[in-house]
Amino acid sequence: MNAAQTAAFQANSGITPPDMATVLLGAVFAVLLVWGAWAMRSAYVGWAEGQFSQRQFLVVVVRLAVLYLVLTFFLLS
Repeated sequence: MNAAQTAAFQANSGITPPDMATVLLGAVFAVLLVWGAWAMRSAYVGWAEGQFSQRQFLVVVVRLAVLYLVLTFFLLS
Protein backbone atom coordinates (compact mmCIF):
# COMPACT_ATOMS: atom_id res chain seq x y z
CA MET A 1 0.00 0.00 0.00
CA ASN A 2 1.24 3.46 -0.76
CA ALA A 3 1.11 6.34 1.72
CA ALA A 4 -2.27 7.64 0.49
CA GLN A 5 -3.87 4.19 0.76
CA THR A 6 -2.44 3.66 4.23
CA ALA A 7 -3.68 7.05 5.39
CA ALA A 8 -7.15 6.38 3.94
CA PHE A 9 -7.30 2.96 5.57
CA GLN A 10 -6.29 4.34 8.94
CA ALA A 11 -8.67 7.30 8.68
CA ASN A 12 -11.66 5.08 7.88
CA SER A 13 -10.94 2.18 10.20
CA GLY A 14 -9.12 3.87 13.06
CA ILE A 15 -6.50 1.12 13.08
CA THR A 16 -3.22 0.69 11.23
CA PRO A 17 -2.81 -2.08 8.63
CA PRO A 18 -0.25 -4.02 10.73
CA ASP A 19 -2.61 -3.92 13.71
CA MET A 20 -5.44 -5.19 11.52
CA ALA A 21 -3.23 -8.03 10.31
CA THR A 22 -2.53 -8.96 13.93
CA VAL A 23 -6.25 -8.98 14.74
CA LEU A 24 -7.04 -11.15 11.71
CA LEU A 25 -4.24 -13.61 12.52
CA GLY A 26 -5.45 -13.80 16.09
CA ALA A 27 -8.98 -14.52 14.88
CA VAL A 28 -7.74 -17.27 12.53
CA PHE A 29 -5.79 -18.97 15.31
CA ALA A 30 -8.65 -18.60 17.80
CA VAL A 31 -11.08 -20.23 15.36
CA LEU A 32 -8.55 -22.97 14.65
CA LEU A 33 -8.07 -23.70 18.35
CA VAL A 34 -11.82 -23.78 19.05
CA TRP A 35 -12.42 -26.02 16.04
CA GLY A 36 -9.52 -28.27 17.08
CA ALA A 37 -10.87 -28.60 20.62
CA TRP A 38 -14.30 -29.50 19.22
CA ALA A 39 -12.80 -32.07 16.84
CA MET A 40 -10.68 -33.67 19.57
CA ARG A 41 -13.62 -33.78 21.97
CA SER A 42 -15.81 -35.37 19.31
CA ALA A 43 -13.11 -37.92 18.53
CA TYR A 44 -12.67 -38.65 22.24
CA VAL A 45 -16.40 -39.20 22.72
CA GLY A 46 -16.40 -41.52 19.72
CA TRP A 47 -13.42 -43.41 21.12
CA ALA A 48 -14.97 -43.62 24.60
CA GLU A 49 -18.21 -45.00 23.14
CA GLY A 50 -16.34 -47.53 21.03
CA GLN A 51 -17.15 -45.97 17.67
CA PHE A 52 -13.50 -45.00 17.02
CA SER A 53 -10.45 -47.12 17.58
CA GLN A 54 -7.53 -45.70 19.50
CA ARG A 55 -5.62 -45.44 16.22
CA GLN A 56 -8.37 -43.32 14.63
CA PHE A 57 -8.40 -41.06 17.68
CA LEU A 58 -4.64 -40.58 17.47
CA VAL A 59 -4.89 -39.84 13.74
CA VAL A 60 -7.32 -37.00 14.51
CA VAL A 61 -4.97 -35.56 17.15
CA VAL A 62 -1.91 -35.82 14.91
CA ARG A 63 -3.72 -34.23 11.96
CA LEU A 64 -4.81 -31.30 14.12
CA ALA A 65 -1.27 -30.82 15.43
CA VAL A 66 0.17 -30.90 11.91
CA LEU A 67 -2.49 -28.48 10.65
CA TYR A 68 -1.72 -26.06 13.47
CA LEU A 69 2.04 -26.28 12.85
CA VAL A 70 1.68 -25.77 9.09
CA LEU A 71 -0.62 -22.78 9.51
CA THR A 72 1.71 -21.33 12.12
CA PHE A 73 4.65 -21.69 9.76
CA PHE A 74 2.89 -20.12 6.78
CA LEU A 75 0.98 -17.37 8.55
CA LEU A 76 3.67 -16.24 10.98
CA SER A 77 6.70 -16.43 8.70
